[in-house]
Amino acid sequence: MNKIKQYECTVIIDGGLQDDAIASAMELVKSTITGKGGVINNVLEVGRRKMAYLIRKSSIGYYAHIEFDAAPSVIAEVERVFRYEDALLRFLIIQLSSPLLEMRKRVEKYSVMLGSPEDQAEPAADASAKN
Repeated sequence: MNKIKQYECTVIIDGGLQDDAIASAMELVKSTITGKGGVINNVLEVGRRKMAYLIRKSSIGYYAHIEFDAAPSVIAEVERVFRYEDALLRFLIIQLSSPLLEMRKRVEKYSVMLGSPEDQAEPAADASAKN
């Protein structure tokens, strides 16, 4: 009985690679998930960031976050492919449980109501720039 569950995958690709190599590594990640039977819901490519410590002599990584639906049996196959890909420095796949999804909805609701500090600082900066 393979029930479809929600997962999220965070990958760190070697940031020292050229842009086209990073794009091909992202395509490999996406095609692996969809090829094994997963359905991608959302992809957030954060971009290059400095890492806290060296991984395989690399200090910069390209971060991406992918949310997808898949059967639990698919995860082992996806991890096996990711493990042998040289461009991927690290990856983490977790199952999204219902309490976690409820907490995300609450955070989204309150962040929309209150707004972020960056949103509130922009109008003041725009007003001073006009003067």
